[in-house]
Amino acid sequence: MIQYIKFLFLITAVSLLLVSCVAKENIVYLQQHTSSATARSYEPVLQADDVLFILVSSENPEIAAPYNLRSVTLQTESEEQVIQQRQQTYLIDKHGNIEFPILGTIALAGLNKTEAVYKMKTLLQEHVKDAVVTIRLLNFKVSVLGEVTKPGSYTVKSERITILEALSLAGDMTIYGKRDNIMLVREVNGVTTINRIDLTQGDFMNSPYYYLSQNDVLYVEPNKTKINASAVGPNLTLAISALSLIVTIIALTVK
Repeated sequence: MIQYIKFLFLITAVSLLLVSCVAKENIVYLQQHTSSATARSYEPVLQADDVLFILVSSENPEIAAPYNLRSVTLQTESEEQVIQQRQQTYLIDKHGNIEFPILGTIALAGLNKTEAVYKMKTLLQEHVKDAVVTIRLLNFKVSVLGEVTKPGSYTVKSERITILEALSLAGDMTIYGKRDNIMLVREVNGVTTINRIDLTQGDFMNSPYYYLSQNDVLYVEPNKTKINASAVGPNLTLAISALSLIVTIIALTVK
């Protein structure tokens, strides 16, 4: 009888081990890579709903001043009555345009930052010959969902972020994340595309999806181990409870 009880415990332990086991090849990044793998250069492409900070500078500030929005003074409703200066920004509308002082409507969607700066300087050339144009994208964000430690949306101040950096912000994938089939949801010109990326292969650095675009969504699917555990878990818990009850009854009977 004691041997039978030991056998039941052994079967239970093996079952738990099989359900929770994760193979090494399922959790290691860049398993196949070469030293020559290099990432493409990247610059964000402006699109509708982007919020831009645009500053026009000149050796003569008075000439450039009419082409800059004035900052707005904000006073908070608190005991200290803190006063803040907030620079006005430009929103690219659904048609891809902004409304700029004096120059009027300017189409910027579809241009990267370098191209946008060049276009602005060209339009300003007749008015501000030595114009220096600075453009910053203020609402660059990406979202990371699924099998990661801290899923959520993250604002990117540098305006450039790789897949690995985005996963790092989210606390990395859990051991149950499917590393060879990451889903990337991207919207370009109103068209949503779904792309798949294999992080176990080094050549993904050459992919056009290595650098993320604003508003990209990464989804890490659960691997087979997590799926099997989810399916087997409740039944296994019930079986273990029943087994424990049986073992207890047998032990009392033997006494």
